[in-house]
Amino acid sequence: MKPISYLITEGKLTKKNFQTESEKVLRIIRGAVEVGISLIQIREKNLSARLLLELTKKVVEMRGKSPTKILLNDRVDIAVLAGADGVHLPSTSIPTEVIRRYFPKPFLIGVSCHDYLECENAMKAGADFVTFGPVFSTPGKGFPKGLQALSDVAEKLKPFPVLGLGGITQQNYQDVLKVCRGFAAIRFFNDEENLKKICRKFA
Repeated sequence: MKPISYLITEGKLTKKNFQTESEKVLRIIRGAVEVGISLIQIREKNLSARLLLELTKKVVEMRGKSPTKILLNDRVDIAVLAGADGVHLPSTSIPTEVIRRYFPKPFLIGVSCHDYLECENAMKAGADFVTFGPVFSTPGKGFPKGLQALSDVAEKLKPFPVLGLGGITQQNYQDVLKVCRGFAAIRFFNDEENLKKICRKFA
């Protein structure tokens, strides 16, 4: 089974730099689509709703008929208006079951989780997958859970997709793939060379 690869944008866009920096974000996303990444999450919390809608529409149009799925962080309203495939919910967001009630499958719901119970609850509430982490040390994300914790959660919830998140690097991503369905990354996948190398291996 092909591993799930999940790019998360860096969250650096603002109203002030949108006109200049959004092109870089779109270039990385275009490259990700071209090499067949599974999922892309637009996670730009500093943008106004209007600019976020504009960006998401461009990404959806760019994706075209590619199998890559586009999700928006937290903002289900903008995801629907832009024609995205789904939403990724932080652990503090609207409950998964509420979103699922109004947006049945194939609308995708991913959920950020930090322990087994959160993962299990998200699965039962109708999520399509969860991210679990931080697996490894990453700035500002608390104490790492470790590979064993990721492995335990993924094993208990099989075949439900659990993706590792946090501190993923060239040196450790293969260890992550040995214990779960795939991984999500911000810095790792926003490096265009890493993106090309890894996604081509997954093809």
